Amino acid sequence: MRFFAGSDHAGLALKLHLVTWLRAHGHEVDDLGTHDGASTDYPDWAARVTDRVLAEPGTFGLLVCGTGIGMSIAANRRIGIRAALCTDSFTARMARAHNDANVLCLGSRVVGVGLAEDIVAAFVAGSFEGGRHAGRVAKLDA
Repeated sequence: MRFFAGSDHAGLALKLHLVTWLRAHGHEVDDLGTHDGASTDYPDWAARVTDRVLAEPGTFGLLVCGTGIGMSIAANRRIGIRAALCTDSFTARMARAHNDANVLCLGSRVVGVGLAEDIVAAFVAGSFEGGRHAGRVAKLDA
């Protein structure tokens, strides 16, 4: 899978860890920033990542901030983006299976490194079931 990753300052450490983890598991990742701990605004990074996901169909986004809430809100304002804030592997799996999520949002102050790896693994392993869910997902952009 190909991911575009982004974070604000609060999510930087977890994002960097997950970028390395994804690459070690054979995925392609473009880290779009932030790259240092200076205070920065999460909507800017959500926009960068979602722009790329929308421009390159079949790709995915990974967004990390302190809680994941801001990134999720910012990302979901874009038509065509289905960002899921996940705090466990079940919600990550269901986000892919039922909602065809194309962006995973995490909160660095909510989940630790080990849980974040489990969540990303579930998201990566998931796939959209289609069927009755396809019509529901289509309504999101209507």
